[in-house]
This record gives sequence, C-alpha cells and structure tokens, in this order.
Amino acid sequence: MEQGFGFAHFISQSDSMGKGVLILLLAMSVASWYFMVTKAIANIIERRRAEAFLRLFWEASSLQQMQATVSANHQDNAFANLARRALEVNSGNQRGAEKLLVAGGIAEYLTRVLRNGIDQEAAKVEHGLTVLASAGSAAPFIGLFGTVWGIYQALVQIGMSGQGTLDKVAGPVGEALIMTAVGLVVAIPAVLAYNALTRRNRIWLAQLDNFAHDLYTLVTVGDKNV
Repeated sequence: MEQGFGFAHFISQSDSMGKGVLILLLAMSVASWYFMVTKAIANIIERRRAEAFLRLFWEASSLQQMQATVSANHQDNAFANLARRALEVNSGNQRGAEKLLVAGGIAEYLTRVLRNGIDQEAAKVEHGLTVLASAGSAAPFIGLFGTVWGIYQALVQIGMSGQGTLDKVAGPVGEALIMTAVGLVVAIPAVLAYNALTRRNRIWLAQLDNFAHDLYTLVTVGDKNV
C-alpha cells in the first residue's frame, strides 16, 4: 500500500524538536502579520488626519488663527502635535525651568522642542520594525535548522530499518524540506513589509522635518505671509 506524504503527515511524524521549530515559525508569522496589518491601518489613518490638519493649518492667515486651528484640532497626529509644541513656545505657556530655557534664547529652545517632537515620532513609527526585521532575517535559518534536523532524523530511521531505497528516502527527506519552505513563507512577507515601512517612515519623517523648518520660521519671524 502506498503511504501518503504531506504536511499533516510530516507534523504527525516529527519529534518535539521539529514541532517546536514549527511553533516558533508560526509565532513569528502571526507576530509579523499582526504588525503588518496594524501598521498599514495606522499609517492610512495617520496620513488622512495629517492631510486634513495641514489643509486647515495653512489656510490660516496669522499665527493667532493657526493657534486657534491647533487648539480646535484634538486629533492625535504628528503634525498637529509638532505645531502645538511650537505655538506653545510662541505663546509663552511655559513654566518653571522651561521659562529659564526660553529666557536663554527662544530660537535655540524652539529648535530643541521641535527636534524632540521629531525624535518622539521617529520612535513611535519604528515600533514593531524589530519584529519584522527579526522574522525576515531569522526565519530562513530557523527553517533550515528544522530541515537539517528532520533529514537527520529521517536518515537515522532509514538506517535502523535497513531500507535505503529511493522510495523510502524521498518521502522523509521531502517532508523535512518543508521546514525550509515554511521559513521562507514567514520571511518573505516580513522582509517586504519591513522595506516598505522603512521607506514610508523615511518619507514621513522627512515631511515632518520640513514642516518643523516652516514652524521654526513662522515662530521666529513672527507672522506668515499669505
């Protein structure tokens, strides 16, 4: 009777080490897809909020109107938060030690405030990228380890049975190679998502940096020309 070989049969025949490798790869895949989906949704929402805020912000004809726009906008997006920080420096709403820093020079203090805001946003958008990078780089090697272990176990069983014909070797060895395929299935989406998110974050932070330069000019010069 012919014996059917497949993924289910491979799982049923693998030992605790093989099952542990599969569970690890499955956990990495779930974590990667979780961050890919949540990041994609969050980035779409963030971009729409930022576009809506910037459209209203640049329609204002004075710093006072900009202040009113920022105060009326309670959405949590990077551009609104950065504008809020800059306009608070301009309005003089600091306390204690912050007032001493402003007294030392508003331009230098504003630069630190804007830079701190950009750094916080950079840390925020980079959250989860480590998981994707780890999955993309480690999953193929974990799968390869599972393949080597599976082939070793298959060869040991074949040696003990004394049957080394091709039909006896092909099934167990082919099943062991499934580990490599699983590792690649986990790694490829993670690598593609990591590259896409890294590019998006680079463009996003560059736009935020340009906006910070505009805010610096508006606050230090005084009013914007329309």
